[in-house]
Amino acid sequence: MSEQHGEPVVDLQLDRAHSARIYDYFLGGRTNFLADRTAAASVLSVFPSAAVAARVNREFMHRATRALARAGLRQFLDIGTGIPTSPNLHEIAQDVAPDARVVYTDNDPIVLAHAAALLRSTPQGRTAYLQADVTEPAGILTAPQVRETLDFGRPVALSLIALMHFVPDGGQDRAHRVVEHLKAALPSGSTLAMTHATADFAPEAMARISDIYAAAGTSVAYRTEAEFARFFDGWELLEPGITLAHHWRPADPGEATQVTDAVAASYAAVARRP
Repeated sequence: MSEQHGEPVVDLQLDRAHSARIYDYFLGGRTNFLADRTAAASVLSVFPSAAVAARVNREFMHRATRALARAGLRQFLDIGTGIPTSPNLHEIAQDVAPDARVVYTDNDPIVLAHAAALLRSTPQGRTAYLQADVTEPAGILTAPQVRETLDFGRPVALSLIALMHFVPDGGQDRAHRVVEHLKAALPSGSTLAMTHATADFAPEAMARISDIYAAAGTSVAYRTEAEFARFFDGWELLEPGITLAHHWRPADPGEATQVTDAVAASYAAVARRP
């Protein structure tokens, strides 16, 4: 970051593919650039259903958020927000509960440039945006945007959608330690909604996708069902437990059967802290 006329100038790194902008491309968004589209095209060449997989993740977020809001959750912390794509998490939550409060977090500076779309709260509720990296959870939890918006004396719904597979362990169980740090800060009644890419169903294609992301400067760490389950240790899984993202309380069970597990390629679950 540099300064121009006394104002900070953010390097958007448009010449480098970013996972949030690749995801935006798969969702049919317009906030992506040549480097992102080039990487996305490479992924589609080995995994033609990548856009379907992205949609499956997004629809899980919608269903999980709606279910939690209906269950009484009024505070949401969404880490790894991505490019705004309506309906965003706060639109879903505030449609159920207009007084819902939401904090969004992402490490892509271009998400910050579009954060206005994430800050259009209902008068009764509130939204905030924080540019931060999930691998530094202490910084997220102590940030003014978080502390001034959320009351950690009351339950908080933590959302980690299609994020933690971009946190490699490096032999130190890093991803699980990050999630445990976040979980430990949340009071009883809080929840964790999460999806995570897996190579359990299409190992060859997923390995080639990992190589594509690595060439673009982003590491991908797929995890097995057992490794995914560990993110919820000590918390109570809500029905139907750990499943593929399209099978978690589908709005239309018939439509869910049209997506194969290999296409979805991601586990999903929601759990509550006792």
